[in-house]
Amino acid sequence: MARNGRLGKTKFSHSLTAHLIMLDDASMAKTVVTTDDIDGSPNAETVTFSFDGRSFEIDLSKKSRAALEKALKPYIDAARPVGGRTSRGAVSSRGRGRRSSSVDLAAVRAWAAENGIAVSDRGRISSSVLEQYQAAQ
Repeated sequence: MARNGRLGKTKFSHSLTAHLIMLDDASMAKTVVTTDDIDGSPNAETVTFSFDGRSFEIDLSKKSRAALEKALKPYIDAARPVGGRTSRGAVSSRGRGRRSSSVDLAAVRAWAAENGIAVSDRGRISSSVLEQYQAAQ
């Protein structure tokens, strides 16, 4: 309210109080609960997976995650890993009709040099050279 052309105490103190409340609101603790994207249950965790060249994320509870893992298990067990972690100096190679195996790249390069096959000292070794090496073993 205005008194004699000036702001009255009421408006000033209300404005100050509102400002203090806003500051208090901003400093309050907030709890975020992630819910399961399938059944809405609380305490879900984000799971990342890929299919058909696309990556996906979904929030799943322990129960839903177990169901996803159970459904995918036969496919994962029969699949070949792509990329991911391999030991330094080893590469995953399909070979002829066999499951993946680790191949010592230094041994492949030494074998290739002994057999007159040009291979660079660093970098990727072609699959044809790896297949030749595996066939010779």
